[in-house]
Amino acid sequence: MSTPTKTLLALVLAAAFGGFAATAIRDGLQPAQASPAVAAVTPAVGQLPAAVASQPMPSLAPMLARVTPAVVSVQTKSRVRIRNPFANDPIFRRMFPNVPQERIEQSLGSGVIVDAGRGLVLTNHHVIEGADEVTVTLSDGRTLSAEFVGSDPDTDVAVMKIPAQDLHEIPLADSGALRVGDFVVAVGNPFGIGQTVTSGIVSAVGRSGLRGLGFQNFIQTDASINPGNSGGALVNLDGQLVGINTASFNPRGSMAGNIGLGFAIPANLARNVMAQLITTGEVRRGTLGLESQQVNPRLAEALKLDAARGAVVTRVYDGSAAAAAGLQPGDVVVAANGERIDGPQDLHNFEGLQPVGGKVTLDIRRDGEALQQVLEVREQPRVFPGGQLDPRLTGATFAELPEAVRQSGANGVVVESVARGSRADRNGLRVGDRVVATGNDPVEDLPDFRAGFTQSPAQLVLRIVRGNRQGVLPMQ
Repeated sequence: MSTPTKTLLALVLAAAFGGFAATAIRDGLQPAQASPAVAAVTPAVGQLPAAVASQPMPSLAPMLARVTPAVVSVQTKSRVRIRNPFANDPIFRRMFPNVPQERIEQSLGSGVIVDAGRGLVLTNHHVIEGADEVTVTLSDGRTLSAEFVGSDPDTDVAVMKIPAQDLHEIPLADSGALRVGDFVVAVGNPFGIGQTVTSGIVSAVGRSGLRGLGFQNFIQTDASINPGNSGGALVNLDGQLVGINTASFNPRGSMAGNIGLGFAIPANLARNVMAQLITTGEVRRGTLGLESQQVNPRLAEALKLDAARGAVVTRVYDGSAAAAAGLQPGDVVVAANGERIDGPQDLHNFEGLQPVGGKVTLDIRRDGEALQQVLEVREQPRVFPGGQLDPRLTGATFAELPEAVRQSGANGVVVESVARGSRADRNGLRVGDRVVATGNDPVEDLPDFRAGFTQSPAQLVLRIVRGNRQGVLPMQ
């Protein structure tokens, strides 16, 4: 063992066993006696120094004593019809009268009481989606029936209501003040084993680009978030709610466990969605009224840009916020409300999180010149009647794709309803069809679909996706 290594080992051992004074071993000399000053402050073996022993050990327990009563376990039940080709056969039903026609599916999640006076509980949309019955179990063991208030699939936020009696709540923090490195604690019911607390730090803020999720502005944390934690609380060290835990990432699947990549919906976003759901039962989503594409190196050179990043405007819709602000095709959006925009997906994600009537400041580049434009976000219709676009579509309504589907790479609009016997019905349109093109023109979203009918085409042919098949449907 080298001399420096011996020295380090001696120091470590001396620190670990407080009854021995630290010694210096160098150049082959014998250990020196501890000085009287050192000996005077060195405690006996197994004791802490007086300055430490008089202080309580650091603990999150006092804060958690306030927080955990407001975090609940959510149980759902859904009735699913069993597919049985013989279910309507009278002979089969006579021979097997007790064959069940449906089964009960159950799931578990978490929720957070944010208003004890009104019994309001925040959770994830995917926790209660499709549920016929929802119950909430409090930390004191009470199980209460929950009433559905509203949910927003695109942000994965849902609101429930339970009887407001002897409840505790968690106050909402300003999640915009979070910084990378802040300590956070996750509370929930992972795998249904019971309320569990994990801790970590904020790994990133404003995280997006995760496939299969909706509009994204996530808080990323290394606090363990596992299946069952969804809808639970992410709190700061003051016991304030900074986020609603919603997802974890593992290349082997969510059931494979946590690898330190957890994501939470910011409290500010959840607060805004909750307010709209309580007031109207739905979320009014805003739009800027433009289409854009990625800036590539060749385009960057042509547009006199310093770098190949940003969203270049390719279309401005008539009557839109972008048109009112004077945006033009060829403008490149590089920031929105101070947030960096690297491409059209960033801009789309930012746009989808803006409230109707809110002001947005866009930093743009036009012919190499830096400009700022202020826009007032206008409401984006989520559903549109086909008869207002073309008589051949009468009876069908078209809607935006769920944002989680769009984030998976899909485009187009979905047929939300078809009136029986209508012209659209006779033409073969079915609920759930996804229209991806009209003629040879691809359809990106609902505004794009509507813009394609500025002039009614002589022949209308829709390219649709139905299940796993794709084909064309002539409209007469």
